[in-house]
Amino acid sequence: MQKLPSIHLTSASPRRREIFTNAGFEVTFSSPNVEESFDPALLPKEIPLMLAQKKLRAFTQSTNKDIVVAADTIVCIGNTVLNKPESEEEAKNMLDLLSGRTHTVYTGVCFKINNKEHSFVEETKVSFNILTQNFILAYIHDCKPFDKAGSYGIQDRMGLLGVSKIEGCYYNVMGFPISRFYQEIKAIL
Repeated sequence: MQKLPSIHLTSASPRRREIFTNAGFEVTFSSPNVEESFDPALLPKEIPLMLAQKKLRAFTQSTNKDIVVAADTIVCIGNTVLNKPESEEEAKNMLDLLSGRTHTVYTGVCFKINNKEHSFVEETKVSFNILTQNFILAYIHDCKPFDKAGSYGIQDRMGLLGVSKIEGCYYNVMGFPISRFYQEIKAIL
């Protein structure tokens, strides 16, 4: 089997770290110090790409890794972007909004190989079952989804019990479309 390239991931996300590690990449991490604000005039699928590019361009350290990677994931229902909730009430409102409906998860990926920047956006549709208030409140209390766009994790109780259907990449919803990334870098290397 061909050796995978070494990666430096500019992300604080434990889920992205898990995805890269499980895929077998030799990976190091740093947390970018980037303001995650965006122009509300941007289309939803443009937002995570712009944020990923911002994170990649903010990384100025030298590294001996083959590839430097940045990513950002957002949840969008209609034209409403659901970021990470800042309170239990905000998490509850987001899950109420997602209940019984289909939403889109976009991940923007920006990476640098040999000082050349490459990027793409992955899109996945996620459909939720109708969620009861008791389920939502217990989920927020037990799973504490405050570091997750849209107030949920596909890999936890919400994915197991609350999601009825996924169209696209599961790992994109978890935080990084690793299969697409692998195909992209194989085409370049």
